[in-house]
Amino acid sequence: MIYTVTFNPSLDYIVSVEDFKTGFTNRTSSELILPGGKGLNVSMVLGNLGIDNTAFGFTAGFTGDEIARRVEEMGVRAEFIRLQDGFSRINIKLQSIDGTEINGCGPSIDGQAVNRLMEKLDVLKEGDVLVLAGSVPGSMPDNIYRRIMARLEGQNVLTAVDATGELLIKVLAYHPFLVKPNHHELGEIFGVTLRRREEVIPYARRLREMGAVNVLVSMAGEGAVLAAGDGSVYQEPAPEGKLVNGVGAGDSMVAGFLAGWLERRDYRYALCMGIAAGSASAFSETLATRDGIEAVCARMQNRPKTV
Repeated sequence: MIYTVTFNPSLDYIVSVEDFKTGFTNRTSSELILPGGKGLNVSMVLGNLGIDNTAFGFTAGFTGDEIARRVEEMGVRAEFIRLQDGFSRINIKLQSIDGTEINGCGPSIDGQAVNRLMEKLDVLKEGDVLVLAGSVPGSMPDNIYRRIMARLEGQNVLTAVDATGELLIKVLAYHPFLVKPNHHELGEIFGVTLRRREEVIPYARRLREMGAVNVLVSMAGEGAVLAAGDGSVYQEPAPEGKLVNGVGAGDSMVAGFLAGWLERRDYRYALCMGIAAGSASAFSETLATRDGIEAVCARMQNRPKTV
């Protein structure tokens, strides 16, 4: 079973506004409401691929009810911890204005709620997969990822971590199966600017030396680099296509990579599935579907290989 954790899930209100003007009333030309949050995005793409999974997280208020309803409607098993106060956040995505976003704060998560999450994680067993993705709300301890990894140590659970900065660095000692920074985040860790795939490779290898088993670096239009657990480095340029919506593309890459790895235990295929899933989401109004992912992956497999 695959489990995902989203500490601060949301309702994402995705809108386009033609000729946006500050200080005036603006009207949307299109709008869409989707459940959001990095872990939930992973869960929903896995569900689209027909892979059974369970989403953990925290919800509150009427927005929390709607998040749970929509997630389960999409075929994902939702086991959210219900908070008594506040309401789950609403994030506004201004799709037509260079990806501008306004993200809400979300409810306060106290120590008792955190303990309930830890108890839920105790059901994980050998062969299960846990995905930890996204930032940590200010009401939670900033070492929560490390605490979760320490609690699971020795259980032979595959872990995937999509986080930035110290959140990521602090879990490397527990040898996560997969970490997925983008090239900007990887550069920030080492104080460098990375633009090309060849520049990413030595720093991806350094994260492996620091403890990660596999380091998957997403690079938007440049494709991705994988410093793999077998010691090899794989890289692929991005497939051609029109960017429609970048929200959730990186999370889709995590889902696609895990799906590919669990299916064939082949790193090149897992990378293809990861890039295809991320691209299929970026080329679509919504998160990637199975048909969209398979179509992009097939196009990638039919072009000359890059080692």
